[in-house]
Parts: sequence; structure tokens; C-alpha cells
Amino acid sequence: MKAYIVAPYRSAVGKAFKGSLAHKRPDDLCADVIKGVLKKAGDFDHSAIEDVIIGCAMPEAEQGMNIARFALLLAGLPESVPGITVNRFCSSGLQSIAYGAALVQSQSMDCVLCGGTESMSMIPMMGHEVVGSRAINDKHPDFYLGMGLTAENVADEYKVSREAQDQFALNSHLKALDAIEKGYFKDEIIEVGFETRKLDSRSGKIEVKQHNFSQDEGPRPGSSLEALAKLRPVFKTKGSVTAANSSQMSDGAAACLVVSEKFLKEHDLTPIAEFKGFSVAGVPPRVMGIGPIAAIPKALKQAGLKIEDIERIELNEAFASQSIAVIETLKLNPEIINPTGGAIALGHPLGATGAKLTATLLHGMKRDKQKYGMVTMCIGTGMGAAGVFELL
Repeated sequence: MKAYIVAPYRSAVGKAFKGSLAHKRPDDLCADVIKGVLKKAGDFDHSAIEDVIIGCAMPEAEQGMNIARFALLLAGLPESVPGITVNRFCSSGLQSIAYGAALVQSQSMDCVLCGGTESMSMIPMMGHEVVGSRAINDKHPDFYLGMGLTAENVADEYKVSREAQDQFALNSHLKALDAIEKGYFKDEIIEVGFETRKLDSRSGKIEVKQHNFSQDEGPRPGSSLEALAKLRPVFKTKGSVTAANSSQMSDGAAACLVVSEKFLKEHDLTPIAEFKGFSVAGVPPRVMGIGPIAAIPKALKQAGLKIEDIERIELNEAFASQSIAVIETLKLNPEIINPTGGAIALGHPLGATGAKLTATLLHGMKRDKQKYGMVTMCIGTGMGAAGVFELL
């Protein structure tokens, strides 16, 4: 059985802590995107949705208590529709789509709503309290290495220079800014609302204003290699990884429908792509950024394709060092990777990223008339994931 992607969309990505989405709850944000996806998908009875799978990398506090179920109810879906939250850290959003596709391909379900949501403003990296394990501490202490240190390890082991990292980061911003100027992201973004509150000193009352949000906040105009070169490393003395050649902490959500051919015909829906394959692989935690090196060949084999068949790749830029290591080791064509910028410029809302990149990939492939594309990323604690899509 084939699994089809319908209506892949995302919110614009907000900068964590001081951005437009910093005070918007992730369940509300996800609900807004779900409503937008369903409106874009077409007119059908939403009680036909058999499950909602939402990825979230830090499922606690405002993101806890099965945020998938909360979000679907906030979106107005019938109470009969169930929901489940999945966590594979940075690939949670892609994992949710892969799980939905597996359910459709196995004929267990005909319609699954999949996606991801993350508020890095509300839930810090690693959560509010890191759960320790004596077994892990004794046998795998690298499990707890900060992501920045793993990026430094990759830079050292794969001989990625500071200059190469800064150039990669600058290119990410330049491509993203160019894409925004050309309006490329407008086709994939669901406008969401947020509110601001301000005390009126004269009246003593709280002034509440409603705003619309539809443009990514991360890309920085005016960047230059000279400016990037002046930044100090932030994770290691005499290191090469800086704030500028690392991904940005962000808030965002994304979703799509994954359906069977039978469901398409019964409800007169138009798919944008077929889900062709998915793989996840483990790598040493100390160099977690190399995860795609292990995952990409497995995903291609499952899809029955070769790397030469892939015309577009959305490679999540957790760090410039790991992106360059992946590209050079697998001999990937840099021209087809992140043509509209990556996470260094556009942000990395953890559990939402895989679904966000899927929306960017498929809308970009449609615009450029490409056939095969891939979403791939490294994953904290030493993993990598990759998903392959065929545009219809």
C-alpha cells in the first residue's frame, strides 16, 4: 500500500525567548497549524481522521500530558479522534510522518494527521530537570555532552575549519533572505495569531493587542564573513563553533495529512507527494551530528533509489560543522542542499523541525518541478534520520 502526503504546512518560525511566539503555548500553536492544514486539505468529515501523531522533543510542562491530544481538541477535531505524542528529539516531526505512513502502508489506517510542535521559549534544552541514569553515567557519559561540544568533536574529527563553518553559516542566511524576498515561503506557511500585553501607565489597565505572524524571524540581513570571524567560540576554549554557525533556538509547529489511495478517492483530496521510505540509525553520542551519514544510505535503499536520484535535500543545520561533515563524507551535491536556507538562518524548533522541513521540501520541489527529495537530520544522543519523498 502507498502512503500519500496531503497539505504539508508550517507556521513561520519565531526566535526563542524574545520572538513573536515566545508567549504562545505550543498546544495552541499546533492547534492553529492543524486548523490551517485541514482547511487547505479540502472539505471532508474530520471524524474520519483515525489518529493524530505529534512530535515533541521536550514533552513536559506546557508540552506535557500528551500535547497531541490537547492540540487536536483545541483545533476543534471531534472527541472521537485520538492523539499520541512521540519523541525522537530533533527528528520527532519526521518520525511522526513516518509512523503515519507505516500505519497507512500496513493498511491499519487510512488517514493520520502528523506533525510536530515545540516552544523552546517555554521548555529549555534538556527540559527543566535532566533525568540521570547511573548505568548511562558509568557506561556512556558522552550521552550527556552538550550539543555544542559534540559539534566541536565533529569539527575536530572531520577536519572542518572555522572558516568553512562561517562560510556555510553565511550562505544559509543569504539563501534564506533571498527566499523571503522572493516570497518562496508564503506557499508553505500558515499564518497564526499571537497577543501582546502592555501596561498602560496612565489608566493602570493591561492593553491586549492581537497580531498575525507569517514570516520567519531568524534570518539576519547584513551578515558578513568579517563579522562572523570576530565571534568567539561558545562551547570550547580555542574551539570553532560559535553562536553564528550553530542553529537558532526557535518556536514553531508543522503538520500534514498522511492518507491511503482509498481515502484520497473517497474524499476527493489532492496529494502533493508519496512517502517513499524512512530510516533511523545510531552513531556514537560524542559525534551525534554525523547521524545522517548512517541514516541516508538506509533510507535510499528502502526507497529503491540512489543518491543521484535525489534532486533536493533539506538537511537540518544543527551546526555548520556537522552539516559539512555529512555533505563531504557522503559526497552530496551542495547545490541541492537547503536551497532556501537551513536552521542556522531559519531556526530549529526541535520536535517540529522534521515536519517543518517536509513542508519546505515539498513546496520547493513543486515550485522547481523536481521528482525525488529528502529530509534528514542528526539527533541528540547519537542518531540520524532520513525520509524520502516523491512529488506527484
